[in-house]
Amino acid sequence: MSTDIETERPKPNGLVAGFALLVACQLVGEVGVGLLRQLWPAVVFPGPVAGMLLLLAILLLRPRPYGNVLAVANGLLGVLSLLFVPSAVGIIQHGEIIRAWGLPLLLAVLVSTLLTLLATVGTYLLVERLMGKGKP
Repeated sequence: MSTDIETERPKPNGLVAGFALLVACQLVGEVGVGLLRQLWPAVVFPGPVAGMLLLLAILLLRPRPYGNVLAVANGLLGVLSLLFVPSAVGIIQHGEIIRAWGLPLLLAVLVSTLLTLLATVGTYLLVERLMGKGKP
């Protein structure tokens, strides 16, 4: 099923407006979280996620402003793999360090992942047992 948003080509000024909305939401999220950290230093919520939640609220509240945002988001997703190039270059550049510490790091990641899964399952089973006792 095709919608008219997918078939219509956005105008260049619409793409700029869509990109500006994405950047503005991220900026508001970063500034908002930064101000919260000034008041409560224990706030650890990431600014870009706050901006994404703001964008979600805008997209839910406005009837159809998302055609330009959708076009920009699809364009950005198309070049997302380019964002992984710096990490690949870092791996190549710091290969000596990775060779020296790679196995301990991999072991730490695997063990911490296993412990996290076990803690999650244990918590789920405990909550299920506690909730089940209240049922007739």
